[in-house]
Amino acid sequence: MANSKAAKFSVLFVGAGNITFGNDNVLWNHSLRVERYLGSSLEVVGIVDPSIDRVKHVLAQKKASSAAAAYAKTEHFLDVASAEKALRAAEKLPKLIILGTPPHFRGTMLEQRDLESQIIASFGSAPALFCEKPVSTARPHESYPVAQILKDSGNTVSVGYMLRYLHVVQKAMSIIRENNVQIMSVNARYTCAYSKIRKIDWWNKAKQCGPVVEQATHFCDLCRYIGGEVNLESVKAIALEHDEPAGKLSHMAIDESQIDSSDRIPRVTSAFWKYEKGAIGSLTHIIALHGIKYSNEIVVSGDGYQLRLVDLYGTPTLHVRTPASEKEETFTFPNDDPFYSELAALLESLGADCQDASSVDENADNDSSGEGPAPGSSSFYRPSHPTGSILSTFEDACKTYEFTWRIRDESEASRR
Repeated sequence: MANSKAAKFSVLFVGAGNITFGNDNVLWNHSLRVERYLGSSLEVVGIVDPSIDRVKHVLAQKKASSAAAAYAKTEHFLDVASAEKALRAAEKLPKLIILGTPPHFRGTMLEQRDLESQIIASFGSAPALFCEKPVSTARPHESYPVAQILKDSGNTVSVGYMLRYLHVVQKAMSIIRENNVQIMSVNARYTCAYSKIRKIDWWNKAKQCGPVVEQATHFCDLCRYIGGEVNLESVKAIALEHDEPAGKLSHMAIDESQIDSSDRIPRVTSAFWKYEKGAIGSLTHIIALHGIKYSNEIVVSGDGYQLRLVDLYGTPTLHVRTPASEKEETFTFPNDDPFYSELAALLESLGADCQDASSVDENADNDSSGEGPAPGSSSFYRPSHPTGSILSTFEDACKTYEFTWRIRDESEASRR
């Protein structure tokens, strides 16, 4: 790691699960991205998690890694209050708190489901807060008071809607802005590969709220980010349910009989709506593919323009047709890592010193040629955006959460 004499940047992880520390078959791992950006300046002052065994496992792995120095003095705490007491006494209060617990424990003011409120009560307005999505598993109205508390406290807050940070998404947004494209429609499709999904709670909408709220939330968020605010009263949806002939799945990795019939998730959900500016939007979420590779795309249409965002979890690609030519122009950005970009944008906004030697020049990221960073680079997108580099606030994430619940509610109502 570079420059061992760099001023320390203290981080507290709340939640020691896969979203924070990864495993051998997922893309997400927030700790790795923070380690890469901060380098030798990183000091992980603590991990808050109720599982002693899980934290022991994580720390054993970290202390055997290239980031071992960052975890040399990491303490384990069972709750936020004990973390605050010990870290304040040691004068090691965190500059950044990464909240990566399951959503059941956050996003409300309800007892034992109010981690954001606990963090603000304990640590005040000083630390920045990175929150995972979705913001909760409660009904949407329970989350807006949390957004107000965070706004009133003045903490810098970012929510993990990482697809907003993809180079292809930012390129699409720049084309729309620079050409004053009036969006007419946004059509999204998300096809999930289900045969390796072994977490039984994922298949139980009483536990994780169903596939639109839990999984398609990223695409619902992009539909809002690209198309603007949705008229929630206009949302209509239907679903293919588990007990219909076309909803039978042949390669499930779990025993669905363990889930009450009323709580089993739909196999297909299709929704459409109007945006407040009049455009039409649609989303189809499908549970159908085998293996691990998903299939997805978003098509944005305007007078003379078509922008197709394809394979956003694999090799993100933007295909653009303009009034100048019927032939599509294709944009790709090799090695783009939106998980890194969202955390890098937050850390940059806090004035943290970037020690990632593989980052490339800022101007290269904003180049309009479409070639993107050179292969082997790991740059993050620094958007020229009127609201700054953080692209998803807690209040904005609450709107996406409300939108996903509206789709679920409408699809269930259509069956009654």
